Amino acid sequence: MIDIVITILSFNVLIVLFKLFHKFGVDNLQALIVNYIVAGCCSLYFSNQSFSIAYVISTPWIYHALIIGILFIVTFNIYANSTQKVGIAITAIANKLSLFIPVIAAIILYPGENITAVKIIGFALAVVGIYLSSTKNKKLSFDKKYIWLIIILFVGQGIADTIFNHAQQTTVNDADKGLFFMALLFIASIGGMLILLGKSVKTTPQFSLKNIVGGIALGAPNYISLIFFFNALESSGLEASQVFPVVSMGVVIVSALVGIVFFKEKLSLSNWLGIGFAVLSIFIITFL
Repeated sequence: MIDIVITILSFNVLIVLFKLFHKFGVDNLQALIVNYIVAGCCSLYFSNQSFSIAYVISTPWIYHALIIGILFIVTFNIYANSTQKVGIAITAIANKLSLFIPVIAAIILYPGENITAVKIIGFALAVVGIYLSSTKNKKLSFDKKYIWLIIILFVGQGIADTIFNHAQQTTVNDADKGLFFMALLFIASIGGMLILLGKSVKTTPQFSLKNIVGGIALGAPNYISLIFFFNALESSGLEASQVFPVVSMGVVIVSALVGIVFFKEKLSLSNWLGIGFAVLSIFIITFL
């Protein structure tokens, strides 16, 4: 369970850093590119293997790393655009509900996954918790022409998590773990550079030292969140169909508490109810 706890805490460090990026005017895309490079270097440094392009390309997991890396940078940009076009609440709900794609995939693909009536109740409570904790009021309205952003975010994040779990289940061994993360993170950084290059056609990007510093600060916790999430799927003692909702609900709970303590955010009654449902869903999915 320690892997799950560290995963949740490191995810929340990322959330805090993104809030600080907004406060200090850090360019998210530029910082994210630097972050992926730093995190990739961390993966390479802590790997037990020497780096070889020929070896990495020949591995059975290179296609997993390629797809995940591309989806990482694409879904992030979709997330940023969606918050502007359809609002933070709906974007957060779509992002968090994407956990059901890897959960359903795990149940279908891996015979060891067990689905019970109690688990279904836990998942239902998780949905309620996500909705209530993500909304400031009961109305969720947006311009329907932007619904494609929500769909791409939901599907993209869900597919990335599904392939991540599939790589852990089928192709990535302990010796290659560091190289696997290095590959997908460097691929994500290259994807970010291409997106930045595409944007520069219309607008010349403004480079700043604070973007680099922000990316460096983001790199280490990003690497930690990924490696411990992978470890949680591998050796936490829980099935993948349990790990995804438990981590998601844990992030919901801790991020809400961090918002109260460090950012003086006020939660409504429905937000508190959402946190209560999140706690209850974790208990049911994990222990019943």
